[in-house]
Amino acid sequence: MKTSTQQKLLDATLKLISEKGYIGATTREIAQEAGVTELTLFRHFGSKERLFEELLSTYTFLPIFQELQPGLEDLPCEDALKLVATRFLQALKQRKAMIKIMHSEITLYPEKIRTVYNNFIDSMRSALAQYFCLLQKRGKFRNVSPETAARVFLSILFSYFRTEEIVRGQEITKAKMEKNVHEFVDIFLHGTEVEIATDM
Repeated sequence: MKTSTQQKLLDATLKLISEKGYIGATTREIAQEAGVTELTLFRHFGSKERLFEELLSTYTFLPIFQELQPGLEDLPCEDALKLVATRFLQALKQRKAMIKIMHSEITLYPEKIRTVYNNFIDSMRSALAQYFCLLQKRGKFRNVSPETAARVFLSILFSYFRTEEIVRGQEITKAKMEKNVHEFVDIFLHGTEVEIATDM
């Protein structure tokens, strides 16, 4: 359970990283934004890297997916993936400013920060892969690599979000999201090839 001071520091970090990027947001500015001293920041988190790591864990999709996961097991596969896709896109939209900054300056990050970020992406992919493993055990998912399937599914969604909201500057409305999520899940589960009946 986070203290109110820790939450203020995390909120301030999110705001400043969204505005200035990881490199540009200093611990002094973060502390000032949170209304505490820089010493307090270091007492709670130890370093800027640790603060960023906690920010990723708190404000990105993995906690949302972990909350959803128990309920997914009772849903048909298609409905479960639509729910995951919708919540994933909603989370991306809520963190658009931070994602835009992170995406543009990822090559400037210290190696430690890139490792933290990549580990977080891997953990999210791993969590979805575990769900695909469960579906395979129930005979509801093809015998393909769950890790690869999770990578493909999340990549489809992230590429869609990035193209529409960041590159084209077009908002993904609720109606547009619903339509595209339906199509993405359908293509992911059933492919695009038309089955042609053959005469016996």
